[in-house]
Amino acid sequence: MTATTTADETPESTGVPWRSPAVQIVLLSTALAPLGVPLVSPALPVIRDTFGVTDATASLLISSYFVAGIVLSPFIGALADRLGRKRVLVWSLAAFGLTGGAAAFAPTFEAVLALRAIGGVASAGIFISTITLIGDVFDGVQRNAVLGANNAVLSAGAAAFPILGGALVAVAWNVPFLAYFAAVPLAAAAFALLDEPERDGAEVRIDLAYLRGAARAVAEPAVLTMYAATFAVEFLLFGAVLTVLPFLLEAEYALAPVLIGVVITTAEASSIAVSMINGRLARRFSNGGLVAAGFACYGVGFLGAWLAPSPLAVSLAMLPVGAGVGLVLPCVDAEVSDAVSGTYRAGALSLRNSTTFLGRSAGPVAFAGLAATTGYPALLLATGVASFACAVGLAFATRGGVADGASEVDQAVVDGIPAIGQTAAVDEAVAVEEGH
Repeated sequence: MTATTTADETPESTGVPWRSPAVQIVLLSTALAPLGVPLVSPALPVIRDTFGVTDATASLLISSYFVAGIVLSPFIGALADRLGRKRVLVWSLAAFGLTGGAAAFAPTFEAVLALRAIGGVASAGIFISTITLIGDVFDGVQRNAVLGANNAVLSAGAAAFPILGGALVAVAWNVPFLAYFAAVPLAAAAFALLDEPERDGAEVRIDLAYLRGAARAVAEPAVLTMYAATFAVEFLLFGAVLTVLPFLLEAEYALAPVLIGVVITTAEASSIAVSMINGRLARRFSNGGLVAAGFACYGVGFLGAWLAPSPLAVSLAMLPVGAGVGLVLPCVDAEVSDAVSGTYRAGALSLRNSTTFLGRSAGPVAFAGLAATTGYPALLLATGVASFACAVGLAFATRGGVADGASEVDQAVVDGIPAIGQTAAVDEAVAVEEGH
């Protein structure tokens, strides 16, 4: 497997190479990610009744999954830089499958909770290694195309797995957890079919030089801007769409849960469609510009939901919200991959995972608290205004883009010019010298 694929070599290189083993393993691994929450969420009331716990206690099965990923993602990223992406992916898939499946046989709620926490760590390992593999193997707009396909698969799973989870839990409380075992044969396939991508620089050691170089790489304004965008897009999505919107639809229109699910699924469908064309959009627009456009789509969607006179109109307003997700997330990953050299790429993307989980955890809590004071319609209006403010801020912050990617960064090391956005590569060179 080659380390990178140059996007400008052929017209076909701007698309997704579906026959690539790397693409197939990555997309299959990503398809399992929604097992973590969307599959389990419908089972929470049944699990609550089975073990005789409260609603708040049962909800720990969700929060513990996220908290573990927030705290340990940076350590997993460092391991992926040190040991290799393939090794971390294989072990993460195996742990994800075995701990998730074992929860089906757990004798107590505490045992299920412990297994969920371990599964959250393994899920973080899957995300970090798959996104980093894409960053290592592909380059340019083809990287955007593959990242877009990856986000589309994630959105498709998030839309389908709640339905599957509801059907499985109708059999028994533990049946949804059996689906996790699918990750075990996928771990074996990843071990057999994947090659470890070549990376620029010397062998990575997790020492002071690595930590200093990684810190400087992620401290670049362009990278920090992408982390902020990740947090904001997840915070608003999980707060406004997945928390506020269901309560509003029930209160204003007495909508049944299944119809609320249909409205939310509209956003997922739009996210899939836009994610799949991300590579083509990246040929004409910068990643930063597309991220700003994504927040503008958020603004249109949330203001549309505030003005909507009917559930159908709310559903239509979710289309631009989903489009915003499809624009932002693949472009964030592409921009971070471009801005950080391969030596620190997994560490940098691990912080993207931490900000993702942090936004998902904080959004529902913050929006539920605010809704008690403002009411649901006013909160949608405020979310729309905040989204437009984010779009304007990002448009200014990303003007001119960042360095053209790791290839330019590496050239800067050769030339001895520590330009803005290139300090990670300079630190990498220093680390190599210190190693000798």
